[in-house]
Amino acid sequence: MNRKELVDELASKTGSTKADAERNIAALIEIITATLKKGDNIALVGFGTFEVRKRAARTGRNPQTGAALKIKASKAAAFKAGAALKAAVNGGKK
Repeated sequence: MNRKELVDELASKTGSTKADAERNIAALIEIITATLKKGDNIALVGFGTFEVRKRAARTGRNPQTGAALKIKASKAAAFKAGAALKAAVNGGKK
């Protein structure tokens, strides 16, 4: 499902217009981005948790030359699925 399909589905499920659904999705993405940028987590019980994970600095290799190179420490956005979401995906109940 892409963003357009998500907007269409949200509009039909909520009985709102596609423009309203697009604004709601854009606002949700903006809120999640801003929260993760601050380093906080977003926990949606039963669905999952959006979080920031820290990646340590490490040594990598250039695949063409084999030369060692340093990869800086970084942060990565991550999503950890909740129990109810995992159960739904696997066909079970939670």
